[in-house]
Amino acid sequence: MEDNKQDIDKIITQDKVLFFDMDGTLVDTDYANYLSFKQAIQTVINPDFIIPFNPLERFNRTILQREFPNLDENDYQEIIKLKEGFYTENIGQTKLLSYAHEILNKFFEINTTVLVTNCREKRAIMTLNHHGLTDKFKHKIFRKSIDKDKHINKFENALNILDLEPQMIILFENEQFEIDEAVKAGIPTNNIINIKI
Repeated sequence: MEDNKQDIDKIITQDKVLFFDMDGTLVDTDYANYLSFKQAIQTVINPDFIIPFNPLERFNRTILQREFPNLDENDYQEIIKLKEGFYTENIGQTKLLSYAHEILNKFFEINTTVLVTNCREKRAIMTLNHHGLTDKFKHKIFRKSIDKDKHINKFENALNILDLEPQMIILFENEQFEIDEAVKAGIPTNNIINIKI
């Protein structure tokens, strides 16, 4: 997978559709995300300890619940709501990741480019706008609003929405779990470019 980075010009033919993940693939949002959660947590419950930034683990709702197991539902929901607002203040802490950005710039006028992200639409659009990427995607597919315990394969979802065959896709993704999901969706492993920060 990762080895096909050097052969990218051979892999991307004009008939291919390029799927890009956002967080960790196209834009490094981890620190901005962490700061936003930290501010929200301090505002709502003001704990005795501050969870340090861990560059190896993206702070998310699962980690929030792990670190604060006694958090009641109202506080949990308030933290999530405030975190989204604080992200606006911290967006300057995000940065473009050069490899995927260069590929997007090179091919967006030739190939169909699609953002396929588990990010919610408002935050994704804010991030894309901040980095001047919004108009470089023909389609944008965001996290679907589903029950929090229900999982959805974002690639199967995108393929269904756009009525595409998995063999047509070249995918840029950084998370192993999502790469496994792409394989389950039928995207050939040779068409998956594993991006690591």
